[in-house]
Amino acid sequence: MFNDFKPVLKVLLRFIILYVVLVLGYQFYLNTFKNAGLDPFSTWAMQQADFLQNLFGYPSQMVEGKPEDETTWFYVSGQYVSRMVEGCNAISVMILFLAFIFAFYEGFKTFIFAALGLVFLHIINVLRIVGLNILIVELPQYTRMGHDYFFPAIIYGSVVVLWLIWIKFYALKNVHNENP
Repeated sequence: MFNDFKPVLKVLLRFIILYVVLVLGYQFYLNTFKNAGLDPFSTWAMQQADFLQNLFGYPSQMVEGKPEDETTWFYVSGQYVSRMVEGCNAISVMILFLAFIFAFYEGFKTFIFAALGLVFLHIINVLRIVGLNILIVELPQYTRMGHDYFFPAIIYGSVVVLWLIWIKFYALKNVHNENP
């Protein structure tokens, strides 16, 4: 009976180990920037969102908070609309994505898919930040719904779509070919 569950247990164990290792690595990264302002990756994502907002006609600038607050504010169209904190950078979502993809490891193509998936998720996240800031400027009454429900659904939905693509076209491709 154990042999029936062995493949599932291997995938589950790989997922858990990868997830824990990646979370610990990310926490180590964050600890190196403790009380030093926003971490570099979050700042990089924010700079890209700031650039796009300006490009889309929403004059924007980044205003740093106190270093111990570890936040930077978006000043958009003459008002403070939101603040960027570490959780806005989508790294925790990317960690979840990577742990799942590598749990179903399929050789070198796993690395290619993971890299392309990370780029895709980063782009989606930057667009999510821009969309939220524009929503706050244009329709402030929908801020909570946008921040708490709509825009998280976009980033998590993107992860699920990538997972489904990985499983259907890569991870289970050999299984489908063996069982006609």
